[in-house]
Amino acid sequence: MPEHPLRFASDHPLVQRVRGLCMRYPEAAEVIAHGRFTFRAGKPQFAIVGAAHEPDGAVEFLPDPLEREALLERDDVFVPPYEGAYGWLAIRVDAASGDWGLLEELLDTSYRRVALVRQLRALDAAPVVPVAD
Repeated sequence: MPEHPLRFASDHPLVQRVRGLCMRYPEAAEVIAHGRFTFRAGKPQFAIVGAAHEPDGAVEFLPDPLEREALLERDDVFVPPYEGAYGWLAIRVDAASGDWGLLEELLDTSYRRVALVRQLRALDAAPVVPVAD
């Protein structure tokens, strides 16, 4: 089976910004899967750069179930193909002018939804400092 082409180059500004947010978490790992940069809490994914069939920049995440409907009321949030069937949402974001504070919160929630207890303990012992501008 042929490999998927990369949706974004490793040095693309969107990948770099998301990498900077995700790799601060305990045991975070960056893995290329299906041509997209994924960020994982050990093995489970908590962020994916690029949404299938979405030509522009988007980041997929696992939302808090209680916030899902409110997030879907936003024009920039949508249910992505494939991962959407498993509860994932995606937010359109531009590397230069995105709502990075919101994305940072969404990624934190997403990480906490998939992280192991030991990872959450490590995170709570040394919390991630917000970096959004």
